[in-house]
Amino acid sequence: MTSEPAAATRPRNRKQLIVEAAGRAFSERGYHAASMEEIAAAVGITAAALYRHFPNKYALFTECANVMADRLVAALDAVPADAPADDVLRPLARVTVAHRESGGLYRWEARYLDRADRRVLSAKFAHVVARVTEVVQPSPDADLRAVAALGAIGSITMHRTSIAHHRAENLLTESALRLVTATTTASVPAVSLPTQPVPRTRRAQILAAAVPLFERDGFATVTNARIAEAVGLVPSALYRHFPNKAEILAAACLQAAGLLSQAVEQNLHGTTGAEALPVLAATYVAYSFEHTALTNVAAAELGGLPAALQRPLNLAQREHIAVWEHQLRLARPELDAHQARVLVHAGFGAVVETGRRLRWEDTPGHRAAVTAFLLSALGL
Repeated sequence: MTSEPAAATRPRNRKQLIVEAAGRAFSERGYHAASMEEIAAAVGITAAALYRHFPNKYALFTECANVMADRLVAALDAVPADAPADDVLRPLARVTVAHRESGGLYRWEARYLDRADRRVLSAKFAHVVARVTEVVQPSPDADLRAVAALGAIGSITMHRTSIAHHRAENLLTESALRLVTATTTASVPAVSLPTQPVPRTRRAQILAAAVPLFERDGFATVTNARIAEAVGLVPSALYRHFPNKAEILAAACLQAAGLLSQAVEQNLHGTTGAEALPVLAATYVAYSFEHTALTNVAAAELGGLPAALQRPLNLAQREHIAVWEHQLRLARPELDAHQARVLVHAGFGAVVETGRRLRWEDTPGHRAAVTAFLLSALGL
């Protein structure tokens, strides 16, 4: 009788392979959309074999989130206490770039971890923020600058711009370094956003009601019945306007992308040369503060939408990024297209993380500070 070949060839690091595959699946598709079956298939095992390592998807997700956080903590703990800022930030960039495909799962962490697990993970991230804060140029907003720097580094997990690891690591380290050492603030140009129309049609009312629910409770847990109730409809009436919940989210995000595009065109009109990027930055920051719910939902949930619904949204984002890329390369001609896109996303990452830290409290001072972070991330 021959021995079972699977036992002889079973890799010793199977659990690690499972965590890596799961991190990629959760990052790309979201917690609810990713299945244990697809994760098992990515590793080349059966679902039954996967369950021998993790009893359920939640346990696997929790492990993935903690593994990435532990990598960041370990990278920092290996750095001497008196190391300069570059030596603190570079290991963080190196780890994040190396695990770029799985880092995006933090879009889902806060919403889908239970309270006890969230506290454990929050403590690890607080340790990372505190360590980065130590190397920030002394200032009243040192903690906020540290968060901005980490947002810039983490941005690489949120897009797919093709770039070599060492180039990405250098760009992100330099961007984060500017954020922790800059001492100036931006003079924010006056910008305006298009007035969002009052939702008078039933379709518009559904969109307006759904987004706050998605933000508060998570797209996967909000039912059609709850959306219908918020608008004063019976659930069956919802289908006259949208075939499913995913279509509601996609339509809301597409509407918002149109508002942002209109704002950019309106505010850039008549600007020349060096004026353009500060105007773009002020417009993006104003949009982020005024459309907080939709900004948060889009960051957290779009990856879980079907590919057909993502396409027009991805196209709108690429068109928006192209405007930034063009203006940034005019200001910094030494950058190629890939480098410019990475830096634009780094700026956006700084905006998102500092905005969250400020709880999106909309004041002129907060807008000015966040605009300054965005421009610093770009190298301006």
